[in-house]
Amino acid sequence: MFSPSQLLHFVLGRPWHLAIFSAAVLLGLMLIGKVPLRYTVRNLQVRWKTTLMTALAFTLVVSLLTVMLAFLAGMQRLTEGTGQPGNVLVLADGATDEVFSNLNVTDLADIENQPPVERENGRPLASRETYLVVNQPIPHAPAGRPKRRFLQLRGLDDPLMAGRIHNLDLLPGGSWFSEAGVQELSPAGGKGSQTSAIQVVLGEGVARELARDRTPEQLAAARNHERLEVGDTFSVGNRQWVVVGIMRSEGSTFGSEVWGKRSLIAAMFGKNTYTSLVLRLKDSENPQQFKEFLNKQYKKAPVAAQVESDYYAGLSQTNQQFLYAIAFVTIVMGIGGVFGVMNTMFAAISQRINDIGVLRLLGYARRQILLSLVLESLLIALVGGLLGCALGSLADGWSATSVVAGGVGMGKSVALKLIVDADTLATGLLLSLTMGAIGGLLPALSAMRLKPLEALR
Repeated sequence: MFSPSQLLHFVLGRPWHLAIFSAAVLLGLMLIGKVPLRYTVRNLQVRWKTTLMTALAFTLVVSLLTVMLAFLAGMQRLTEGTGQPGNVLVLADGATDEVFSNLNVTDLADIENQPPVERENGRPLASRETYLVVNQPIPHAPAGRPKRRFLQLRGLDDPLMAGRIHNLDLLPGGSWFSEAGVQELSPAGGKGSQTSAIQVVLGEGVARELARDRTPEQLAAARNHERLEVGDTFSVGNRQWVVVGIMRSEGSTFGSEVWGKRSLIAAMFGKNTYTSLVLRLKDSENPQQFKEFLNKQYKKAPVAAQVESDYYAGLSQTNQQFLYAIAFVTIVMGIGGVFGVMNTMFAAISQRINDIGVLRLLGYARRQILLSLVLESLLIALVGGLLGCALGSLADGWSATSVVAGGVGMGKSVALKLIVDADTLATGLLLSLTMGAIGGLLPALSAMRLKPLEALR
């Protein structure tokens, strides 16, 4: 048997626990109610138009809430799923974001050769990276849509090493960019001279975003209509870029990045310094301790080190802002839903005053009538909530774009997928039942106070 404290922890621990508890309470009300359940159901059937309109209002509120929470869950999945807990990310002293960091190249070799850093074939598992954000015009942008996007570029010296350290591999058919980082493209139709294109590897999210820029002719000839594939090209600045690989990066912020040869990207955009150094530590080493050593005891150069997974988890402050916005919208919608239920139930009671008087004369207690009316409201809310959850669950897997950021910094533009999980559906159903309970209680209390003879007049 559960103790009271264990039961409370189970109920309040997760939304779906509370949903199960609420469903159990609703079932209990049906079982212990003295007024026959078929009487409550018949009343709903008699005024089916009003019942349907009220249930549809619940459906609209719950479906919107489900989509908003699915968006938030997708963002949470990104920030929590990026970075390896055994990696340490090194930025310049005082930098809180990669984009503001500039590391002195002479300091990197010494940091890479610190004892806790893992080595493979005599080489430290370290990735020197240059991260920057560029403004890319969107070709063929529809009217009323943004004409530019912020494109995230990550310049690398050794993409194979970077993929190993970040635990990212490529989808079948792709390869990392070459040592030269460029590739000659044949002219369209075989006429004209060859052009030199920068080889890049794309995250899955940005591959979908860039695919939207294609013309109808390009789309008709494309092998994959949803995203760019190996061999496809796009333009940034005054250069052509050719895709040589797609990273298996679903569920991480790396899915929104373009990886290319650092020397080419640095020369093109004037970012000639490294912004970050990512180190893979030995399994026996504690990344927190090494982070503290670099921040407080390493004397050769002041740096700002963080555990990589903590750095990306810190970008979830945007999630909190979205959560506050969702809570505000939910409260507004919930108030509207409560008043809608109250209006429906007051109208229903006004039409059934004689019925209530008969029930009282037949010996039903006031609390039993109260229970019957609240149960009626809860049934409407349950039907509307289930329909809203079903409708909102269609958003699972939808693509969207947003920005994640920590306390300080410009943030990262990310492509994400909406996630409708059990907690999201349970939260929507709880909101519906709560609106039904609150909205049905006040009319039920007014009906409970009716005296039998006065109700029959």
